[in-house]
Formats: sequence, structure tokens, C-alpha cells
Amino acid sequence: MPGNGLWRTKSIEQSIADTDEPGTKLRKDLTAWDLTVFGVAVVIGAGIFTLTASTAGNIAGPSVSLSFVLAAIACALAALCYAEFASTVPVAGSAYTFSYATFGEFAAWIIGWDLVLEFAVGSAAVAKGWSAYLQTTLGLFGLDVKTEVGDGIKFDWGAVLLVAVLTVLLVIGTKLSSRVSAVITAIKVAVVLLVIVLGISYIKAENYSPFIPPAAESGPAAHTGIEQSLFSLITGYSGSTYGVLGMLAAASIVFFAFIGFDVVATTAEETKNPQKAVPRGILGSLAIVTVLYVAVTLVITGMVPYKELATQPDGTRATLASAFAQNGVDWAATVISVGALAGLTTVVMVLMLGQSRVLFAMSRDGLLPRGLAKTGSHGTPTRITIIIGVLVAIAAGFFPAGKLEEMVNVGTLFAFILVSAGVMVLRRTRPDLSRGFRVPLVPLVPILAILACLWLMLNLTALTWVRFLIWMALGVVVYFVYSRRNSVLGKQGERAGKSEGTN
Repeated sequence: MPGNGLWRTKSIEQSIADTDEPGTKLRKDLTAWDLTVFGVAVVIGAGIFTLTASTAGNIAGPSVSLSFVLAAIACALAALCYAEFASTVPVAGSAYTFSYATFGEFAAWIIGWDLVLEFAVGSAAVAKGWSAYLQTTLGLFGLDVKTEVGDGIKFDWGAVLLVAVLTVLLVIGTKLSSRVSAVITAIKVAVVLLVIVLGISYIKAENYSPFIPPAAESGPAAHTGIEQSLFSLITGYSGSTYGVLGMLAAASIVFFAFIGFDVVATTAEETKNPQKAVPRGILGSLAIVTVLYVAVTLVITGMVPYKELATQPDGTRATLASAFAQNGVDWAATVISVGALAGLTTVVMVLMLGQSRVLFAMSRDGLLPRGLAKTGSHGTPTRITIIIGVLVAIAAGFFPAGKLEEMVNVGTLFAFILVSAGVMVLRRTRPDLSRGFRVPLVPLVPILAILACLWLMLNLTALTWVRFLIWMALGVVVYFVYSRRNSVLGKQGERAGKSEGTN
């Protein structure tokens, strides 16, 4: 029986039954290969082209490759939990839907509101990054075109153009989006492989020594006050530049490069055989990108002494292109810029896809207006997709989204923790459910996933936590003003109560 009020839960059976409701039914077109492509498409973005070099120079030195391994382990632990949930509850909404079945409506709303932050802000921020790369790429071909125009209020037409095109693709159909994503993903993976193969010949063994540089009292990554990590603020220890703690702090930063594999879980309802395809898509994409990330970091830190990759006094950050330029391979900058442009295209598309599916699930449950959950002739949530396209275009076109990027990551880690805990809860409350994939060593693996995510969250800045809590407080207000009163599950409970009262 569902609980009352804030803790009423939506049964797994009801969630699955809702997927066949006329007018809100999604088309089942996707395979395990499509999901793997989606996962690789969203994870390999700007991170591999920019984050690898600057993090090595500023925080970890050559040991940044170990930082990627640690971040990948944390993601893998959470990915196992996502895989079990998505194969058990193949319904749109990802962590939102999983939380509704385990922790109740209020927790589900909070995580849904949290995912809005992850996907919408992430889409806007990455779209602006795409626009900047577009301007750079056009410049490399001799075209001096500014993608951001205006004096007082600046308008980023490049970002808006990208969001508009992707919105149309997503409305037309998820399968078409997958095909476009597959082509673009092939291009950027080819560029990454070129970086690895070409860079190997420029590796110098002495650049790996010391592999874990001695800790520095201060450095490019040093911050004070609310700009420092929550861990530093609590403990008073600020030595997170180089050394073992630098390597661990870098893991929190490079974790950002893995964000997005959880989007695969949001497409479970549109998958032909979700019990098998979703776990394969999640774990397969994560394995592929981890190998590529570690290989790139080993190549870059072998090509150039790590201190030469540190951020310059004028704020210029090192990139993969920087490492090749220092070795006289200037033409690689053009190839890398094109690869980054392709990479960011699919990141924005898959983030917008994930956002639309989460809001679709919340609307179908009445926590947002039910009319938004209608699907169009293409079997996609047309209204929600267009609304998201407009909002992301406005944010990317007129607002500097860069400062909100860390909020994306604290929200994601929070979602990972709830999903990992939810696996343990559902094993106890519904041991009878058919699970297409089972997390091994429960409760050890979910507990390790929770601890790993908590550690990464502690290494985010205190200012990020303040912004996150303000966003969550706004979500609580929206829930009590609108969502609680319009909840489909709540109305069903009221009708059942009145029926019992008349008997």
C-alpha cells in the first residue's frame, strides 16, 4: 500500500503500467548499441579536450591518470546500481522514478528537481562552450566571425542555433537522434584516438617523474574562504595541490568529465529489451570512455612537463592542443578543435534528451502539469522538448552559464547516492521483483558507491554547496505550492479514502 503524504510511494507495477497509457506512450526503438552510443556521446565532451591538461598542471601532475581511475571507480559503483534499477524499473525518469518507488514522493520530487539542475544547466553551459569552439574553428579556416554579439546585453547566436537544431532532432524521434549521435560520436572518438596514437611518439619518460609530485603549500588550485573545497573549509587543511591529496582532489574535478552516463537510464522506457540493453549500455559506455580518458592523460603528461600545463597568470588554460603546440605539431590544434566541436554537439543533445524524459515522468505523475506529458506523432514528448529547447536557448543565449557548472556535479553526485541507497531498500522491500541485472556484493557495493560520492562532494567548493541548497529550497517551495496538491498518486489516495468512508 502507498504511504501517506510526503512518503507515499508509487509501486513498480503502477510505474510500468503507466508506460502503456494512451497519449503518453513513448516509442520503443532503442537497442543496447544505441544506448552505448548515447553514453559515449554525452561523456566524451569538452572534458577530454580541456580538463585533462589543466588538471594535471594545476593539481595532480602525472598522477592525474590515477585521478581518472578513481573517479571511474566511483562512477562504476554507481553505474552498477543504476543498471539494476533501470533493468528492474524500465521507466522514463531515471533516479526520479527509482526514488519514487523506494523513498516516496517528496524524495522523488527533490531528486527530479535536482536532475533539472544537472541537465538544463549542463545543456546551457555546454552549448556556450560549443559556440566558443565554433568561433575558434571558423577562425582556423580564416573566417573571423563572432558567435557572441552585442555591447550591453550579449547574445550568443551560436549556442541558440545549436539548441534549435537539436530540439528539432529530438522532436522528430529518439532513433534519428541516436543515428546522428552515432555519426558525430564516431568523429570525436576518431580524433581522440588520433591524439593518443600521434602523441605516443612524443612521450618522454622523464616527464613522468615524479609521478605523484610532492605536495605544495600553495599552487594554481589554491582557494580561500567560500571558494575553497568544503573539505578544506571543515578541516582547515588547504594542501590540495599535488601530492596524494592533490591526486584525490583532482578525482573530484575530473569526475565532471564522466557526468552523463546516467542519462542512459532515462531512456529505459524507449528500449526494446531494457532488462539486458540498459545495463550493457551503461557499463559499456563507461568502460569505453574510461580507457580513452586514462590513455589521453598518460599521453599528454608524457608529452609535456606537468608544470607547463598549469593555468597561466592571464587565466589561459592548457588543452590537448597546447601539448601538441609545445611539440611543434600545430596542425593538431585544428583537428582537436573540430573534434571538440563534434564532441560538444552530442553532449548537448543527450543532456536535453535526459532532461525531457525526467520532466516527462514528473508530468505524467502530476508533479508538473499533466498536459506536458503528451507525446506527439513521432512518439516523443513534443511539448516538453520544445519548452526545454526554448529555456535552454534563452539561458545559453543570454546568460554566462560557466559559474553554474559545479552545481551540475553536486546534483549528479546527490542523485548517485540516492540510487545506490535505493538498491538496498528495494532488495529488502521487494525481493520478489524480476531483476534483469543484479548488483554483486550487496550491500557492500552500494555502500562503497555512497562513500565514494560523498568524498567527491566534499571536494566541491563551499560556494557550490550554498548555490545547491538555494536551488533545493526553491524546489521544496514549488512542491508544497503545486506538486503535492496535484499529485496523481495523492489524488488516487484521496479517492480511495472517500470510497472507504462511504462504505
